[in-house]
Amino acid sequence: MSLRTPLAGVLGRGAAKSGVHHWWLQRLTAVALIPLGIWFVVSLLALPALDYPVVTAWMSQGWTAVLLLLFVLTASWHSYLGVRVVVEDYVHGAGAKSAALAAVSYVHVIVAVAGVFAVLKVALGGAP
Repeated sequence: MSLRTPLAGVLGRGAAKSGVHHWWLQRLTAVALIPLGIWFVVSLLALPALDYPVVTAWMSQGWTAVLLLLFVLTASWHSYLGVRVVVEDYVHGAGAKSAALAAVSYVHVIVAVAGVFAVLKVALGGAP
């Protein structure tokens, strides 16, 4: 027999403490992606052509590179947050869930690093 109340047994456990933070991050990245996505589409449509020299010249501009980096990082973080929730909700079994969450984390880091590397390489003049 325990002298602890049921409330004492559940306080400090579960997603109640981190769920709101995760929810807010998902919404903030979504809001940030709206102007970044509009800028990206409008900028591409404003280019005279979508061939390699024109796009690399556009990416080499200072503010374009900065906004592209923000777009890549924000989109990667937003995607990670969303896929993580799907895995947490629909993958059952502790081992499978842990493996899936690790894979999701690694894939999103690799995609973000590759995107940042590509933008920096073009922006800094390292593209062939």
